[in-house]
Amino acid sequence: MKVIDLNCDMGESYGAWRMGDDRGIMPLISSANIACGFHAGDPGTIRESVSLAVQNGVAIGAHPSLPDLQGFGRRAMKVSPQEVYDLVLYQAGAVAAFARAAGSRLHHLKIHGALYNMAARDPALAEAIARATRDLDGVILYALSGSAMMDAARALGVRAVGEVFADRSYQSDGTLTPRGQPGAMITDEAAAVAQALRMVLEGKLRSQQGEEVAVDAGTLCLHGDQPGAVRFAKALREAFGARGIRVAAP
Repeated sequence: MKVIDLNCDMGESYGAWRMGDDRGIMPLISSANIACGFHAGDPGTIRESVSLAVQNGVAIGAHPSLPDLQGFGRRAMKVSPQEVYDLVLYQAGAVAAFARAAGSRLHHLKIHGALYNMAARDPALAEAIARATRDLDGVILYALSGSAMMDAARALGVRAVGEVFADRSYQSDGTLTPRGQPGAMITDEAAAVAQALRMVLEGKLRSQQGEEVAVDAGTLCLHGDQPGAVRFAKALREAFGARGIRVAAP
């Protein structure tokens, strides 16, 4: 039986500003990536998100970012590997503390936004993230399939799971199409479900350039801030169930 993890970026509300239907989507996923306050989220939101994950039996993950609240963590910054290590460890430590207070533990780490894309290509930044993951003791790294982060994790003996995206298009080198480019988001639900199924069942996808790209699909990302996220999650669950694909955290 094929098994896939469904992860979703959660806890991205901030103060009086609300983002995403976390209560609607949490029962449909197996892993939650909880914002740590640097691109979104705040202490109360982290606590509430952790509690909601525990109630639904969902694995708790930290979702560290560059310090960019105004840009939602999607603007690249010039940062050193040491700064990245410090940023990741600091933010993940906050989520780990709330998880421990709720009687659970931090299960995984997934980098957010611009830093995710930077570290997918930059071996030095990838190594800093892998070191931070290792120093969190037993935490799994969710990283873009085929990226420098996966290579760095293997080199340091850190358990890593290859991540793929149903609602994002890819370039022929296996990287995600930058959000500012046309076609970066797959807005057609049927097309996104079809891409997800092919990645899980065949380990392949078709790039924007029309080339076949091999992927290691261990965890599939849903974007909780996208319109219709709950409906899309239900569609994925139905498609997986119809094909005998089990949804579970690694």
